[in-house]
Amino acid sequence: MCHDCAAVNGAFSEPANETAAGETVTLGTAAAGATRRSFARFLAAGAGLTALAACTPDAPAQVPPSSSAPSTSPTVASASPSPALDPTTVSPTPAIQSPTEVPAPPSAAAAMPRKFSLTDPASPWLVVNKHRPLVPAAYVPADLVQPNIRLAVSGEAALLNSTTAAAAEAMFAAAAQEGVVMTLASGYRSHSTQVSTYNGYVASRGQADADTASARPGYSEHQTGWAFDIGDGGGACSFQPCFAEQPAAVWAKANAYRFGFVVRYPWMFHPITGYYYEPWHLRYIGVEAATDMATRGINTVEEYFGLEAAPGYP
Repeated sequence: MCHDCAAVNGAFSEPANETAAGETVTLGTAAAGATRRSFARFLAAGAGLTALAACTPDAPAQVPPSSSAPSTSPTVASASPSPALDPTTVSPTPAIQSPTEVPAPPSAAAAMPRKFSLTDPASPWLVVNKHRPLVPAAYVPADLVQPNIRLAVSGEAALLNSTTAAAAEAMFAAAAQEGVVMTLASGYRSHSTQVSTYNGYVASRGQADADTASARPGYSEHQTGWAFDIGDGGGACSFQPCFAEQPAAVWAKANAYRFGFVVRYPWMFHPITGYYYEPWHLRYIGVEAATDMATRGINTVEEYFGLEAAPGYP
């Protein structure tokens, strides 16, 4: 809407009246009056055109230009106007930064110096699994002894190497002080005994299932003297999944590390260890390493020593 049109209309008509009065009073002749009337009309017409320019209907509101860059030239509207971007108000697009690569954490074994061999059968850090057989295959520990603990077996199965036997005696005694009964259910197993044991599983279950329950000859931790199975003296859940809920298994899971033992085949880690959960199977690796594993929440020796998973035989 034009807010000043009435004033413009008045301004457009008044010069003619003033000029007419002027020519009657000032000019004495018709010629002079005609000349002055023409000149006055010319001036009035120019003033009217100038005033009409201010009477153009209101245009849509425009974004005011930046005060830092005033424009003195009129803007010519195009058929399809595009709004001008104010350089002082439009933020530049931030550069996209690539994410910082987080270095892979060091292997668990890096937390401790490598004190012992992972391949020597006489080493407490020996790792035997389906990818790492014993060498030699018929290895026999030189220091087999019978520990002074409650036994559920006899013969070679009641033997352990001397280091493991001493640690087992301390652990069994600590459990007994807390009212927990433990028995040695299976200790050392010779290569020839492992042949018979494994073949028995194959005959009853087939080889595929046997490989999840028993080690092949030359791949058994029992042959090293560093491992043994525990029982609770009752026998109802011996070597059964329900043993995990028995006091002996519960106590061992919570306390065995204090004596250098780990549950070698923990729950749901068979894709790494190659064996289903065996809460009765304990393995000696030393108090320092076992405590470190427990403190850091590491479940398998494969993970702890940075070794590949061994779910099956090559």
